[in-house]
Amino acid sequence: MTEGAHSHIFLKADISYSSLSKQLRTAPDAPAAQVNLFKEGLTRAENGQPAQWPVPASPPRHSDRNEETFEAAVSLAVDVIRAEAMEKVVLSRSSSSSLPEAFSLHKAFEKMASAYPNAFVSLVAIPGVGTWLGASPEILVSVDQQQFFKTVALAGTQPLCEDGSTANAIWRQKEIEEQGMVERYILSCFKKLRLREYTEVGPRTVIAGNLMHLRTDFKVDLKEVDFPTLGTDMLRLLHPTSAVCGLPKEPALRFIQDHEGYDRSYYSGFLGPVNSEAGTHLFVNLRCMQLLQNEAVLYAGAGITGESSPEKEWHETQHKLQTMFKILADF
Repeated sequence: MTEGAHSHIFLKADISYSSLSKQLRTAPDAPAAQVNLFKEGLTRAENGQPAQWPVPASPPRHSDRNEETFEAAVSLAVDVIRAEAMEKVVLSRSSSSSLPEAFSLHKAFEKMASAYPNAFVSLVAIPGVGTWLGASPEILVSVDQQQFFKTVALAGTQPLCEDGSTANAIWRQKEIEEQGMVERYILSCFKKLRLREYTEVGPRTVIAGNLMHLRTDFKVDLKEVDFPTLGTDMLRLLHPTSAVCGLPKEPALRFIQDHEGYDRSYYSGFLGPVNSEAGTHLFVNLRCMQLLQNEAVLYAGAGITGESSPEKEWHETQHKLQTMFKILADF
């Protein structure tokens, strides 16, 4: 994780789609020429012509790690954790895929919004920086119109049951403990802020696309608790969360920088509407892909603990990558 892992993506991009509104929106201060250029690109795509979208000024550095090298990194992480140098670390990788000839940015967003109705579906395009599509299942911080602050502990992953329900989900001790670490970290943040009045619901099994996770919801009624800066303060304490970095944060971050082997860019950053009519809702940038001229770069990570199996962690990243691969395969 390089400096890009701390990057923030807001819906202050020149053009963005949001699952909160399901319609094209532009940032208030977006340059008109850039807005028009992007709209023209979408129009060309809708008419079956080659689309244009912003790509990074220089080619991004990707991992494209194979199974052997990823599992070796996981094994090393397990050894370090068992030596009590850290409790958890999140290792990620990227995988590139050629864009289908019929690929349309507009249609890809619509497919994502339809396939993942419970996720924060986003399209962010910034000239000179790049274009990203995502369907994040994880709230980082949220303050709604009713002045309820919310955040979640989301961790533990397994494929969705064949019957499409959570009734038969069975969680291993590894996933239960991993999710518990995220819970405890959120509670430690509350403690630092001397916040005692909150509600906690969970953990429970939730569905996110083709996967299931363990999730605990935390909520604070800001009408009852006089804490107007809670959202900002929690954002500073949480990011990067233990769900994308590890615990304790400092040694986990150093391990990622030393052994992950690539720049995450905006993957594992955060994005969402800020001070909009619906409030402020920031999500962790997970289940996402970066669009280049003729290819997409997909990202996925896995939480490593002392009980991790390198083979199972590889398969977990494979399952997570399918969220975006399915969108590409549908063209």
